[in-house]
Amino acid sequence: MHAPSERDPLPWCLALCFAFLLVCLHRLDVPSRIYFDEVHYVIAARKMLEGVPANREHPMFAKEVIAASIALLGDRAWAWRIPSLLFGVLGLHAFGRMLWHVSRRRFATIAGVFLLAVNFLWFVQSRIAMLDMISAGLGMVALWQFAAVLHQPHWRPRLRLALCGISMGLSLGAKWSVAPILILPGLLFLALRVRERGWRIIGSKGAGPIPGVSLVEAFWWLGVLPLALYWLTYLPGFFWTKRPIDPLGALAHHRYMIELQDSVKRLHPYRSVWYQWMSNWRVIWYLYEATDGSQRGIILVGNPFTMLAGLPALLWCAWAAFWRRRYDALALVVLYVLTLGIWIVNGKPIQFYYHYLLPGAFLMGCLALALDALWRRNDYWRWLTPAALIVALAMFVYFYPIISAGQLHGGKQSFLQWTWLASWR
Repeated sequence: MHAPSERDPLPWCLALCFAFLLVCLHRLDVPSRIYFDEVHYVIAARKMLEGVPANREHPMFAKEVIAASIALLGDRAWAWRIPSLLFGVLGLHAFGRMLWHVSRRRFATIAGVFLLAVNFLWFVQSRIAMLDMISAGLGMVALWQFAAVLHQPHWRPRLRLALCGISMGLSLGAKWSVAPILILPGLLFLALRVRERGWRIIGSKGAGPIPGVSLVEAFWWLGVLPLALYWLTYLPGFFWTKRPIDPLGALAHHRYMIELQDSVKRLHPYRSVWYQWMSNWRVIWYLYEATDGSQRGIILVGNPFTMLAGLPALLWCAWAAFWRRRYDALALVVLYVLTLGIWIVNGKPIQFYYHYLLPGAFLMGCLALALDALWRRNDYWRWLTPAALIVALAMFVYFYPIISAGQLHGGKQSFLQWTWLASWR
């Protein structure tokens, strides 16, 4: 077991997040035009500023944030993308805080933040005007706040539960794919209350997991508040002059949204499925052309080392959860399984590698716990930990030009330097 006296690694985590911010800012406005799925969301944000409906198949909050950024900073490339960057940094920090409150392991927390920063997916999605990072970043904040209130139940529990509920509602209002992790706080609160009180759980304010908070109150913070705030994110749509959203027609509107999503049947060349994401087999070329004065490219691929090393780490965490009663390992395994499982059972006909954003993040948490266990050994195996972190960073540095729209000097065939597998081309 870990020592209870381990110091909070907050300064280290903040330093890593600041470094991530600086690296992401480099060439944030390249390409200077809309690319890949920005065509859907930037254009939708522009239309929202005109009061015109667009991209009705997705929730509205992330597009509202992009629209606000355009209104405040101008209709330019870095203004479209700065929301994803800010929420990416926020989500990276929140992931570290969640990992600390769950594990209480200093090294594992620092390693987890580092591994997520260099896993490629978090970096690329933090630099493109899509919905995913706004949703994922807020989802991580919700997990952070709930983990914190479980760890320190006597320190402003209602404030943390309120922040958790608000983050849940806004996260779901950005994109639905975060839904699996948003059901966990309420279910976990209920499970812990049942474990302590049996089925005499209603109205027991003095019971755990948060003394002073009844089950009814928890249902308000973790159920009613998020759903109410989620529906409130549709407020601008209530006032559209053309086909406005009925404020009292939530079910009908969501049926319409699902119909729009399921109507996409045409096969896409970058489509992929969950087991290809796990094996880092299928990638997406977000950009590859001559633009802004040079041949440039942006490929969405996982870090070739950490995404594969994370798989045995996932199995180790499952073993540690079962045999060693490691609840931190169990939490990360459950989060990985839920966020990947939704795509396994999802009937959506076309899926993409960027749907692995959240599972890939929790996989980095599993890898961090496994490396922490190696580091605590008193034999030569412990040196695999710094070696793994060095390799992870080396991969990031090597791939940096092709994940950040850098200048490529080999002409149109430059991509061959990084496309190690035929399926990456």
